[in-house]
Amino acid sequence: MASTLTLSSQRLAAAAVYIAVLLACIAACWISLSVLSERYETVRAAENTLALLEGRSPRARRDISSDFGGAPAGSAFLEGQTQTVGGAALLQRIAGAVSRAGGNVLSSQVELQKPEMKEGWIGLLVSCELEQPALQRLLYDIESGMPFLFVDELTVQAPVSGVETSRMRVTLSVSGQWQKPK
Repeated sequence: MASTLTLSSQRLAAAAVYIAVLLACIAACWISLSVLSERYETVRAAENTLALLEGRSPRARRDISSDFGGAPAGSAFLEGQTQTVGGAALLQRIAGAVSRAGGNVLSSQVELQKPEMKEGWIGLLVSCELEQPALQRLLYDIESGMPFLFVDELTVQAPVSGVETSRMRVTLSVSGQWQKPK
């Protein structure tokens, strides 16, 4: 009787070990599949971002814009057949932004070739007048829209006290990259 008890307890122990090994294998497979799924989603998101940056997929634009709360439309580069036309587009974009902020452009100077700028970059020096609360809207409009523009330098002259107008004089140095048409 002792030998049958030992034999049945051995069978029970073997069955328990078998079930434990089987559960461990299932858990390892489950973890591996979840890691692969996460990696696939990361690769898909990177592909969508690349497609959006290259401007080749409307579906990718919808996916990315829903992820980030709305991506600005348009090209990331200044458009134009020549660099001079690209400079005119930059001037038009900045003048529109100043106007939307309620300001006036006093003077502007397009800089196609500056020693410190890389080839293909266009600079613009703009002097304008606007109200103090409008400055933040102007800077946001310039840096968040398309094409990608960068405020390189900002100089603000406070309004003179005792003068009727409360407009500030703002000098902006803005740059953007122009890309040759394909």
